[in-house]
Amino acid sequence: MFTPEDLKQIEQHGLSVESVERQLENFRKGFPYLKIIRSARVGDGIVSISQEQSDALRAEYRDVQRRLKIEKFVPASGAATRMFKDLFSFVESGERNSVVDKLSANIDRFAFSEALSEKIALDAPLRDVVKTIVGEGLEYGSKPKGLLLFHKYPTGARTPFEEHLAEGAMYASSGGEVNIHFTVSPEHVDGFSSLFESVRERYEKRYEVKYNISFSVQKGSTDTIAVNEDCIPFREADGRLLFRPAGHGALIENLNDIDADLIFIKTIDNVAPDHLKADTIKYKEVLAGLLVSVQNRIFSYAQQLEEGSADLMEVAAFVERELCVLLPESVKSGSEEALRSALLAVLDRPLRVCGMVRNEGEPGGGPFWAESADGMVALQIAESSQIAPEQKSLMADATHFNPVDLVCATRNRKGEKYDFREYTDPATGFISSKSKSGRTLLAQELPGLWNGAMSNWNTLFVEVPISTFSPVKVVTDLLRPEHQ
Repeated sequence: MFTPEDLKQIEQHGLSVESVERQLENFRKGFPYLKIIRSARVGDGIVSISQEQSDALRAEYRDVQRRLKIEKFVPASGAATRMFKDLFSFVESGERNSVVDKLSANIDRFAFSEALSEKIALDAPLRDVVKTIVGEGLEYGSKPKGLLLFHKYPTGARTPFEEHLAEGAMYASSGGEVNIHFTVSPEHVDGFSSLFESVRERYEKRYEVKYNISFSVQKGSTDTIAVNEDCIPFREADGRLLFRPAGHGALIENLNDIDADLIFIKTIDNVAPDHLKADTIKYKEVLAGLLVSVQNRIFSYAQQLEEGSADLMEVAAFVERELCVLLPESVKSGSEEALRSALLAVLDRPLRVCGMVRNEGEPGGGPFWAESADGMVALQIAESSQIAPEQKSLMADATHFNPVDLVCATRNRKGEKYDFREYTDPATGFISSKSKSGRTLLAQELPGLWNGAMSNWNTLFVEVPISTFSPVKVVTDLLRPEHQ
């Protein structure tokens, strides 16, 4: 199937023929749906934290914060093209739409209005103003969200990148240092680096910290081959194979490269101005405190199991009630040695605590109980594409959704870092229809970063308020109260 030129291209991409053939087999067979049992709810997989518990968990996190190596991980590679889709449409067609109308009526309320006014008069013909926003002028249509001006301040407007610097200082500092890692597109590395160098001194002085900022790009070795609708490799006009980025699930490789004890994960556009950050800071510390508390218990039980001193029924109760991993009856009714081995296997995994917000119509993956191939039932974050058509009602009935608000523990009780790539579920990828040069193709995405890429982690869901979730999907979202 592959020519010598193909083999050279595959090798240059950091891939192997075997991995590409597995991808082709996925296209031919498709991916199975998750075996969903039910949606998770408060009291059944989602924990609701009282004020008293909140105070205790925040104190527990702060007590160990200085001793931990902490990193903030921010996926920031996406361009803002979709955010300005309606503006591009207006520029091309001249036909106004509701987004353009709202932007026009509130142009001076946007944080980028001052920068825009330096390029064109705000009362100039609307089509010219919009063209200056997305095209030559501000060039927002081709920039990443992280470099756009989101929020107004008396001292000047801030980008999401800067808001993450501020957030990091407020809950992710350790020993006076703040480590933040951004995954970005190769063409935007210089832009992020330049912005950081221009504001570093200001933020370090304001928050009395030292920032260690790093960047990485999605690895070419995580790309997937594209195929025609008959599952034959898609070829470009020059005969070369087409490989495409495989979605945010590919970032498990970038996450795996980080050397830290505790990692906060949050997307680039989910930020709030300083006067609205209180809930975000509070619940980040709550999630981290719960992570530390549960991890300590996991380590204690793991040690007891290894030493042979554990009360197996007590550990099994902890695994099922606290970690929400329901063991198969065959394991619970089997031999003590088999139960001990199963319990130790469950405890010896990476741990994540995920914030979940009440579903108020925002898109996002949902929290579910799902059964894995080994018969265990555990908590999973599932996207709609992972759920069979006959189970779609479960998605609609879900009371909460995932805002991508995670805190992760990365080491076992001996201090050894887990290899995250060993805890993914390759069967949870999905296939989508795309086009290239007017030709239809099928693309394959790897298991999502917080979905299948973390399928075999221990997972806890915690209810967090909607005030901690303020993403920007369309430019006019910046007019919402949470961004003003």
